[in-house]
Amino acid sequence: MHNRKGTRRLKQCWILVLVFSLAAYSQHRSASRAIEWQPQSLVGGSPVWFEVSVPAGTQAVSATWLGHEVRFFQAARSQAAVQKTASTPKQKPPASETPWYALAGISVETSPGIYPLKLTEILRNGKSRELTRSITIGRAVFPKITVTVARQYTEPSAEQLRQINADKDVKQRVFASEQPERQWTGQFMAPVDAAISDVFGTERVFNGEVQSRHLGLDYAVGSGTPVHAINRGQVILARSLYFEGNCIVLDHGQGLLSLYLHLSEFSVKEGEEVETGQLIGLSGGTGRATGPHLHLAIRWQGMYLNPKSLLRLKIPPLPTGHDE
Repeated sequence: MHNRKGTRRLKQCWILVLVFSLAAYSQHRSASRAIEWQPQSLVGGSPVWFEVSVPAGTQAVSATWLGHEVRFFQAARSQAAVQKTASTPKQKPPASETPWYALAGISVETSPGIYPLKLTEILRNGKSRELTRSITIGRAVFPKITVTVARQYTEPSAEQLRQINADKDVKQRVFASEQPERQWTGQFMAPVDAAISDVFGTERVFNGEVQSRHLGLDYAVGSGTPVHAINRGQVILARSLYFEGNCIVLDHGQGLLSLYLHLSEFSVKEGEEVETGQLIGLSGGTGRATGPHLHLAIRWQGMYLNPKSLLRLKIPPLPTGHDE
């Protein structure tokens, strides 16, 4: 009789151990939810493509990253299945989980260190769940070059300063008119097929004095080369500015802009919607330029990102923001 009671108590203990173990496993799986990003090595100026696998039926996913709000979106599983976000194969998420994506960025001024990505999931029942993942950001190394330009661009007259200040007001209004919905639809493409003549982050010394950092990518093209939209968006600026010359700005939604500088001609007007690869203008050497070339800049939520890194991101075909 005593042995039977002891055996029964032993079984009960094992059942309790199993229950607690399963609960601990479930909590650990939730806490270690798969969060992936590219590029794998992050530095100041990097655009970041996030992917997180969350329980099927999750209603919304958002995050806080380096003081910025990041909106995740979901793509159809048939589209997500073709994604290749790394050089090595990865397992697909279980059927009980679905991938959500987001495009974010890191300011070129961000110091190396470990920073939290604070993720919030809104579940089907309306409850929320939070998760924090620590992500390492390394040090970016940028080159320095010396540039000689006309004196009017380094020592402008009073009249030219008035134009420069007027341009600042124009750009502030344009940058403040960003669309909240995502317009871009997948992989980004280069605006021209040409060699790169100057990279992102270069410290530029104009006429012997350090005056700026090169916050874009220069393509070595002659005047009159067709320039194409890197992705779907809306033309929010197409006019001449003092430093930028003939300039086009496309709004791709969710704070993402692309800028095309020093053009010789416009092929689009403000307010037009353009598709990926559409002709938007011709290259030139207008504004503060040492000669004909195309300057491509990428802006996300007020910071400039490395265009070359954006073009290298492996992004699946996606519906537009209106189709999500």
